[in-house]
Amino acid sequence: MKKRLLSLTLAATMVLSLAGCRSAAPAETTAAPTTAAAESSGAPAATEGGKEATEAPAETEAPAENFKIGIITGTASQGDEEITQANKMKEKYGDMIVTSTYPDNFTTETETVISNTVAMASDPDVKAIIWCQAIPGTAAAIDKVRETRPDMIFIVGTPGEDPGVINPKADIVLQVDEPGCGIVLPPQAAKQGAKTMIHYSFPRHMSYALIVARHENFKKYCAENNIELVDVTAPDPTGDSGITGAQQFILEDVPRQIEKYGKDTVFFTTNCGMQEPLIRSVFENGAIYSLQCCPSPFHAFPAALNIDMAGHEADVNYMMEQLQAKVTEYDMGGRVSTWGVPCNMLFISAGVEYAKKVLEGQTGGTVLDEQVLRDTIQECAKEFTPDAAMTMEYYVDDDGNAKENHFLVMSDFVTFE
Repeated sequence: MKKRLLSLTLAATMVLSLAGCRSAAPAETTAAPTTAAAESSGAPAATEGGKEATEAPAETEAPAENFKIGIITGTASQGDEEITQANKMKEKYGDMIVTSTYPDNFTTETETVISNTVAMASDPDVKAIIWCQAIPGTAAAIDKVRETRPDMIFIVGTPGEDPGVINPKADIVLQVDEPGCGIVLPPQAAKQGAKTMIHYSFPRHMSYALIVARHENFKKYCAENNIELVDVTAPDPTGDSGITGAQQFILEDVPRQIEKYGKDTVFFTTNCGMQEPLIRSVFENGAIYSLQCCPSPFHAFPAALNIDMAGHEADVNYMMEQLQAKVTEYDMGGRVSTWGVPCNMLFISAGVEYAKKVLEGQTGGTVLDEQVLRDTIQECAKEFTPDAAMTMEYYVDDDGNAKENHFLVMSDFVTFE
C-alpha cells in the first residue's frame, strides 16, 4: 500500500489557519438559531516539526466517472441524529448514496460490524464510506475492506477507538474537540450557577484517550471555577443491562444526586444513549445542563422534552425556538445550553460532500486537501446554522506530533434564557 503524498506547502498554510489558543470561557450567545465564532484553542497547535505523515492507501489518480458513497451509522436506539442525516443525504443524492447500520451491541458483535462494511464495499461503484459514529471495530473493518479495495476512501466521525488505532487506518478523522470541551464547559457551567458537576461514565469509555483527556481538564477547570467534580459509574449500555438498564439508572440516580448536592448541579454523561433520560430528569428537577457528549440542538432534546420534529428533522431555527419554549415552561432560564451546530450530523454531511469533491477531482488528485476539507466543513455547518463558525485543530499525540488527518472541531455555546 502506497503512502499518500501530502502537500507540505498546503499543510504549512493550514497550520496558520487552524492553530490558536482557546480561552477558558468562550463567547456566549443567548438562545437564537445562530452561534458566534468560538476562539480557537484546546489541543496545542501543530508545528512543521511536529507533523507526522499518516500512512494510507494510494491517491486517487483521476476523477471517478460513476461512483457511490456509503454511509454507516448506528441505529436510532443509540441516537437518531446520524441515521436521520444519512437518510437526508440519500434524499438529496438518490442512488449515489447507500446506507447501512452497525448493531447496538457492537462490542460483542465485531464480526457483524466487519461483515456489514465488507458487504457495502463489495459494490465496485462504492468509492468512499462515511462512518459516524466510528465505534470500536471500525479500524478492523477498514483493514478487511482494504484487503480487496485498497482504493476505498474512509472518512470517520466521532471515533470510539484511540487515535493511535484509527488514525493510521482512516483517511480523515473528524471529532469534537473533547479535550477542549473539558476546558470550556466548567466556566460555562459556573456562569449557569453550578457548584457541583456529576460526571456519568463507565470503564469502557474511560479507556478512550480523548475522553480521559477531557476528564482531566474537567478536574483542572472545575477546581478553577469552584465546582466540585463527582464521578459516578453508570452501567455500560453495551453490557448485560443494555441501553434500557443504563437509562433507568440515570432516571433513578439524578434525583438522588440533586437531593445530595442541590439543584445547582450540572450533569454530564459520556454516552449518547443516556442523554435522553438525563435531560428529562434535569428539567424535571431543575438542575443544570450545559452540553451533550456529542453537542447538537437535536441530540436527545426532542425525545426528552416531547418536541414534535415531524417535518423539521434538520431545522435548527425550529429546534432553537422549541428549546427556548421548553426552558421557559420549566423556568430553567440560563441553566440550559448546547451548540447551535449538530456535530455528528455535520460530520456525515461534510463527509459526503468532501468525498464527492475528491471523487469528482476537485482536490488535485489527493484524498486529503486540508483547505477544501476546511471549507467544506464550514459550508455544511452554515447549512444547519447560517452564522455558524467551526474551529478546527489537529489532534496532537502525547509526543507532540500533530496528526494531519485527524481534526478536532469546536463551536460555541448557545444559552437559553
